[in-house]
Amino acid sequence: MKTLKIGESGLEASQIVLGCMRINEAGKNPVNVIETAVSGGINLFDHADIYGGGECESIFADALKKSSVKREDILIQTKCGIVPGRMFDFSKEHILESVEGSLKRLNTDYVDMLLLHRPDTLVEPSEVAEAFEKLEKEGKVRAFGVSNQNPMQIELLKTAVKTPLVANQLQFGLKHTGMIDAGLNVNMLDAASVDRDGQILEYSRIHNMTIQAWSPYQYGFFEGIFIGNEKFPELNKALEEMAEKYKTTVTGISTAWISRHPANIQTIIGTMTPMRIEEVTKASDVILSREDWYALYLAAGNILP
Repeated sequence: MKTLKIGESGLEASQIVLGCMRINEAGKNPVNVIETAVSGGINLFDHADIYGGGECESIFADALKKSSVKREDILIQTKCGIVPGRMFDFSKEHILESVEGSLKRLNTDYVDMLLLHRPDTLVEPSEVAEAFEKLEKEGKVRAFGVSNQNPMQIELLKTAVKTPLVANQLQFGLKHTGMIDAGLNVNMLDAASVDRDGQILEYSRIHNMTIQAWSPYQYGFFEGIFIGNEKFPELNKALEEMAEKYKTTVTGISTAWISRHPANIQTIIGTMTPMRIEEVTKASDVILSREDWYALYLAAGNILP
């Protein structure tokens, strides 16, 4: 599997990331999930302090201990900043407490990356800077990033935060293409020309921030999966044709569409089914032609000016 350098962190991670938000699902075998992911080339596992109310981190730690995988052979990232149903909190106190909780649940002395989970409009960049500096100095976090933030929010953090911000998690996939649409429809008056993200795609490339695409197979905001969905016949027909052409699956093609972009985007998959994990990892080397990439973009309902 292709690996990417994560910003300026010095970390090298697989282009496919396993998101662990659903690792607490009943009937799953977390040990098998971890071993299948690693055998397929995945070395980065994504967590958040709120996933399963913290249970997902604990389940992962227990499964990792029982597995054949060594902690030092993988990368673990977690996120903090959401207080579910109440607020966002980027205060120094909350960040430090959250990391301590995650380290305890993950049964590890450090996490490889910590991301701020969605923006906090009450953020004090100096508090974030103090928290990051303390965590880095103590060896508890190796690298830092953000999630769902636009360029000016990142620039605001950087007025105080001197530690490189190396990654940004953003929703992206064939049915969530906003950060591409605006760039293709410059100087137009249609809906696709509206820049809702502050040119985050170009900003990330210029500033060497790795984009991590979450919910890559979803449409809307957790409305459902577009693959095999009768609402999107043209897209699924194109996916099936491409899957046959490239000798892979429609899920593999949907992933390859993201990987084909020169921004070197990572794809976070959330499946806890080993067969699905194998399906995606086996397709990780598929490289779509420019013509086929645009054909899928159009089949997803987008237009070119």
